[in-house]
Amino acid sequence: MDKKLLALLACPVCKGDLKLNEDRTELVCYQDAMAFPIREGIPVMLATEARTLSTDERLHKR
Repeated sequence: MDKKLLALLACPVCKGDLKLNEDRTELVCYQDAMAFPIREGIPVMLATEARTLSTDERLHKR
């Protein structure tokens, strides 16, 4: 994912910062404990498409 695009994106729920996960398939908002998928290089910034982070993922912010 382009670093310039990542710098422009914000969580659609809280407007907070997003982090690219280690395998570069999701954008993670630790404030809302949500992970937004990246499909074919395009971030899907819909709360209905996001998955909820597990307790372990919340505690061990990567």
